[in-house]
Amino acid sequence: MKFRTEIEIAPLAERMDHSAKVFALGSCFAERVSERLSRAKFSVTTNPFGVLFNPLSIAAAIERLDDTRTFAVCDIREGRDGFYSFDAHSSLDGKTQTELFGNLNQAVVRGSKALHEADWVILTFGTAWVYERDGRVVANCHKQPAAEFTRRRLSVEEIVERFGVLLDGALRGKKVILTVSPVRHLGDGLQENSVSKAILRLAVEELCCRHENVSYFPSFEIMMDDLRDYRYYGEDLAHPSKMAVEYVWERFCEYALSQPTRELLPRIEQIVTAAEHRPFNPKSEAHATFCRKMLMRVAELPQVDFTLEKRAFNEYL
Repeated sequence: MKFRTEIEIAPLAERMDHSAKVFALGSCFAERVSERLSRAKFSVTTNPFGVLFNPLSIAAAIERLDDTRTFAVCDIREGRDGFYSFDAHSSLDGKTQTELFGNLNQAVVRGSKALHEADWVILTFGTAWVYERDGRVVANCHKQPAAEFTRRRLSVEEIVERFGVLLDGALRGKKVILTVSPVRHLGDGLQENSVSKAILRLAVEELCCRHENVSYFPSFEIMMDDLRDYRYYGEDLAHPSKMAVEYVWERFCEYALSQPTRELLPRIEQIVTAAEHRPFNPKSEAHATFCRKMLMRVAELPQVDFTLEKRAFNEYL
């Protein structure tokens, strides 16, 4: 008797190894997968401007980074608690205008370099609902009065057209993985959330059909159909639980990572975990012996960048 409908996911024809440079943009779900890639010692840069939920804000970020276009005075606003930009998440806000400019333009420089060097680009669309101010879609409303914004829903055609230009331009030659975030936007209402996700899914499907360098990873279907139970959600009943993220990560590894690379993951995790451990007696010979042993294991994996871990182990020698 079967109690789940597991999804068959065909692996990518060309898959990642540790030589890959990965750039990821999108919702907080993109950040969860990127965190796992980073822990597995991949070179990954994620959301230089903070979490981005809608496709047009993701597209605008890519365009800015492709041009290395820094922020100007017209791009920032002053609020009660400091300065912010409608094109970036509140995590980049500054108490002064100078601090905000520093945060934003450092993000441009870092993100532009990462985008241009990336072999792989992972984009996660969260919602088709957008908020516009003065005719421009904002990435974040920064808790400003609702009367300042117009709320509307993107169309499939609008998303496909915007990303078609990017895939023929800024993203040309890169391997692009598109996903639809399984995080439910309950604030939109369940019916509106369903329509939103359907639009995103149709847009992604059309982009995959039109562009050979684009593929789809079904994180949305994994949550909605494979796991399909509230025990796989957090307390807010919207975000996947830690267990669910772990399962999606396992499926992503099967889909995107080469077999030799997947076989390395347990060894990498052992080294990373050992480096995080804080010894009871750091000056003991037993711990020094342990550190030397871990450095030998690091040396067995020259294709993996263990700079931080080597520093941690050498600290006790």
